[in-house]
Amino acid sequence: MIEITGRDLTLEQIEQVARYREKTYLSEKALAQVNQSRAWVEEIVNADKPVYGINTGYGIFSDRRINKQDARKLARNLVLSHAVGTGDPFPEDVVRAAIVIRANTLAKGHSGVRPLLIDRLLDLNNTGVLPLIPEKGSMGSSGDLAPLCHLGLILTRDEEDAENLSGEAVYQGKIQSGKAAMQAAGLERLILQPKEGLALSNGATFSAAVAALCVIDLEYYLKLADAATAMTLEAVKGCSSAFDERLHDARGHRGQIESARRIRENFQGSNLVDAAGRVQDAYSIRCAPQVHGSGADALAYVRRTVETEVNAVTDNPLLFEAGGAISGGNFHGEPVAQAMDALKIAAAEVGAISERRIFRLLDGNLNSGLPSMLVDSQMDAGLNSGLMMLQYTAASLVLENQALATPDSVFSLPTSANQEDHNANSMNAARHARTILENLKHILATEFFTASRALTQRLRENPQTCLGVGTGYNYGLIREKVPYEVGDTYWRPALVTIKSMIDHKELAA
Repeated sequence: MIEITGRDLTLEQIEQVARYREKTYLSEKALAQVNQSRAWVEEIVNADKPVYGINTGYGIFSDRRINKQDARKLARNLVLSHAVGTGDPFPEDVVRAAIVIRANTLAKGHSGVRPLLIDRLLDLNNTGVLPLIPEKGSMGSSGDLAPLCHLGLILTRDEEDAENLSGEAVYQGKIQSGKAAMQAAGLERLILQPKEGLALSNGATFSAAVAALCVIDLEYYLKLADAATAMTLEAVKGCSSAFDERLHDARGHRGQIESARRIRENFQGSNLVDAAGRVQDAYSIRCAPQVHGSGADALAYVRRTVETEVNAVTDNPLLFEAGGAISGGNFHGEPVAQAMDALKIAAAEVGAISERRIFRLLDGNLNSGLPSMLVDSQMDAGLNSGLMMLQYTAASLVLENQALATPDSVFSLPTSANQEDHNANSMNAARHARTILENLKHILATEFFTASRALTQRLRENPQTCLGVGTGYNYGLIREKVPYEVGDTYWRPALVTIKSMIDHKELAA
């Protein structure tokens, strides 16, 4: 089990909860922090001192005082009126990641919630209740309001507890109302207390959840891109000199140095490399470390930003001492938005250069004597199209990625009668990043598939051919699950299989 402290949640722990259903619990130290901040809220309520969101309206209505008797209704009304998202539901891993991040945020002890609210959030993941939350409708400021309020529908209730006001959730494979799902799991839905509505809904939590999983995925994909490059390098009998350690040390970029090292390790022992006698290769092969490495360096910044965000207090106002609350803008999703824009560009470029390597593998004028489109033999050309269309699809995905890589953080529209006059657009940035990574996965799977077919043809030409240690390992894994086809066939299942291998981290990076 993972201990939730509010201060040291890692991206790897988020992945464990989101994708492998690791359970969580609130730490004793965090419990004390949370109890203290809740006591401060009670003091404010009892003193009848106006504090934003505790006994005032929200947004443009912040100057409207709310009497003590209506404070609970104020919190529930926020959840009901703001749960207006649209689109397909978020994937399960994103929802589970968002739940644990939100619990961690509240556990830091500046949000004024009861420990019971945090426990109930963690209970959702621990018992397997999956809220169905539309993925569109957030501008990233004041945080991901609509998605978080859809989460709040499942978690909370008013006195009447109407089933049609409880949202939807999946429990044990069945889609049902939030009320029914919670009852089936043995979980009590809560009546929100003063401040808890804001604490639950303020903050770019779903943006951060998508971002956390994107970082984990791109770190792996970057390493796979190096392995795919080595496989392509061997298939076209490319030059080893471009990956010489001295060359990359002379420039000094850490990501580039690591990328070149991984490529060298993958083709180590190959007798295909340098076999063509060329002096140098095209940029898509020769400059792979520079492109992949730039992505890795950008991703290091993205990781730092997202790690900070998932351990941040992001609602408003925040409590730091008895009787006082500070109103600010920690809910603003700009850090996540800019980080996701950087990740988008890095991932799009890795996909773009991979597609160029696929193209070279299929061009009979560029692939060092292999059949055009990697048909089984030149005699089959025409009757068979080979892998022609695989490159079409990869090119299509590259074009989509190039459009989606346009920064989202530079776009803003005012909301709430100009009270919220600059918005982060972090959710769109994160969603677009996720789409780019899905496309990148397909492009890399295509390069692995194409290069492995080319290597089969090389091995057939010369059975004494030795593959590099990393290349040989991945080639063996692919051939075990995706047998070589002599003639044209339905290629899509092979790509689906390799993408599944990527999802399960079976390919060596």
